[in-house]
Amino acid sequence: MDVFIWILIIAFFILSFVGILFPIIPSVLVLWLGFLAYHFFIDGGELGWVFYSVMVIFTIILIGADVIANSYFVKKYGGSKRGEQVAAMAVIVGSFIIPPFGILVVPFVAVFITELIQKRTAQEAIRASIGSFIGFLSGSIAKVVIQLIMIIWFFVTIAF
Repeated sequence: MDVFIWILIIAFFILSFVGILFPIIPSVLVLWLGFLAYHFFIDGGELGWVFYSVMVIFTIILIGADVIANSYFVKKYGGSKRGEQVAAMAVIVGSFIIPPFGILVVPFVAVFITELIQKRTAQEAIRASIGSFIGFLSGSIAKVVIQLIMIIWFFVTIAF
């Protein structure tokens, strides 16, 4: 039974990374399913309150990574507040349209159109769209790093 649970835990961890490209898969939830599968089916006492407290903090950071990175880079590249909001929504919508490429293309196009509607020049709109693209990539890199830290922390905690 333990082998099956370990396979399930590893599958949850791998699936959490798939969720970075396909936001329809809730990365954080899937990662937590791995932690909880270990807790409830292998050893309920090994992962203590310190582990779970730190994981909650990392979870909050993980959830905010996309929004913060997208907002920051759209703004940094001259995008409007509306462009920031559209970029955040377009990341979610883009995951349903031609996955995984929609997650890159849809925010880029949506920010471009939004900035043009707000009477920005084409050059300003392209610049804001590039900011959206860089924001998505930065947020994704941050999520990969944070998830790796969480998974490594998990294995270090159960090993020692």
